[in-house]
Amino acid sequence: MSDTTDIQRLASDKDVASTTKGIKHPYEDGMAEKWITSCQRRARLREIIHFAIILVRDDAFIGASTIHIDPDTPSAELSYWIGKPYWNEGYASEASKAIVQYGFSQLSLNRIYAAHFTRNPASGHVLKNAGMRYEGSQLGPTIKCGKMEKLELYGVSSEQFLKGNQGGA
Repeated sequence: MSDTTDIQRLASDKDVASTTKGIKHPYEDGMAEKWITSCQRRARLREIIHFAIILVRDDAFIGASTIHIDPDTPSAELSYWIGKPYWNEGYASEASKAIVQYGFSQLSLNRIYAAHFTRNPASGHVLKNAGMRYEGSQLGPTIKCGKMEKLELYGVSSEQFLKGNQGGA
C-alpha cells in the first residue's frame, strides 16, 4: 500500500492508460488501493502473480508486471505497464525478461505469451527483448475506449527461451 501514491500518479496518465488493457482513464482516487487488494487476493488463489517494478537506486515504483497463470495448462500470460516518465529506458524489457525467466525457472511453466496493441510497437520490442517470438496478429477481443483493438501476439516456450539465452544472458 505504500506505493499507492506513485501508482495513482503514473496510472493516471492518459498515454499509459491508452496502451494497456487493464488501466482505465481517468484513474480515480481509491483505484490503486482496490488494485493492490485485488492483487493480494488473486495471488493467494495462485491465479496471478504481480511484481512491482522499482528503481534500485531509490526504491521508486515505476510500473508493474504480471503473470496470469492458466489453471489448465502450465502456461501464463505476461503483462506489464511502465509510467510514462520511465518509457524508452529499457526498464520494461529488463523486468519482462526477468519475469519470463522466473516463470520458467520458478513456476515450471512450459509457455509464456503476451499481446500488445498494434498501435504500440514499442511493446513489441519489449517482448522481443524478453525472449519472445512474434506469432501473428488478430482483431480483438480487446475493446479499449469503445474501439476494438488489433493485437500483436508473442510467445515463447521454455525450450525456446533456454536456447535463446545460452551463453550467459
